Amino acid sequence: MSTVVRRAPLLVLPAVLLVLSTWQVVAHGPLLRLDARLSRALAHPDRFSEILSDLGNAQVAVPVLLVAIGYVLWRGRRGGAPRWWLPPLGAFVLMALVPAIIVPLKDWTARPGTPVVPPAVGYFPSGHTATAAVAYGSATLLLLPWLRTPAARRSLLALCTVLVLGVSYGLVRRGYHWPLDVLASWCLCTVLLTSLSLVISRSTRRGSSGTPSPGSGPSSPTTSSDRAAPARSHESRTSRSSSSSSGSPGSS
Repeated sequence: MSTVVRRAPLLVLPAVLLVLSTWQVVAHGPLLRLDARLSRALAHPDRFSEILSDLGNAQVAVPVLLVAIGYVLWRGRRGGAPRWWLPPLGAFVLMALVPAIIVPLKDWTARPGTPVVPPAVGYFPSGHTATAAVAYGSATLLLLPWLRTPAARRSLLALCTVLVLGVSYGLVRRGYHWPLDVLASWCLCTVLLTSLSLVISRSTRRGSSGTPSPGSGPSSPTTSSDRAAPARSHESRTSRSSSSSSGSPGSS
């Protein structure tokens, strides 16, 4: 079974949920009443939730991704991996897609904010959630192939999960967003990050299949000096044999 088929649910299901939630917002459907009740139960602004929500600022999250991109570019080029530039380029494009998708959706849905924030529209979906998920998620996907131990990979995945969930919780707790705003961004980012993981997986497989074996590396072909060595050895043995024959008792 191909990788695309295995990950199809991560592409299709979140996309369907995003469409349904957007439809509910535009149509002022019954899901918004449940969303409002959930927000009233969760929204209790405090300093801690403010700090958590700030982790979704572009000024915080995007530099983390840029550092990861720079590191992977350096490692890939240094290691001579084929198409070493493709995963970092994919992550960069993915980050650029976030405002290109989020801003039109905000303008189209024109959803008002919670009672905690000043009267305005354009809160659906959550831009901070999408920024955090794509920046931290893309950085994680880029770095995972370069980590040598399963423990290191699990730790990185756990850190990414904590960051994204922390930002999401902070936004709802602080009252900056309705829960449905955050959920919609999760759905969108699941599709985006799954697409990036497919690009990275394909690039990694090509790199593995194209990696030369120890016997076929640059130093393995036989050089002219290597071929000359046996010839010199044979000439030396022949010379010694001739010398011993000329000095033997039978020849005198």
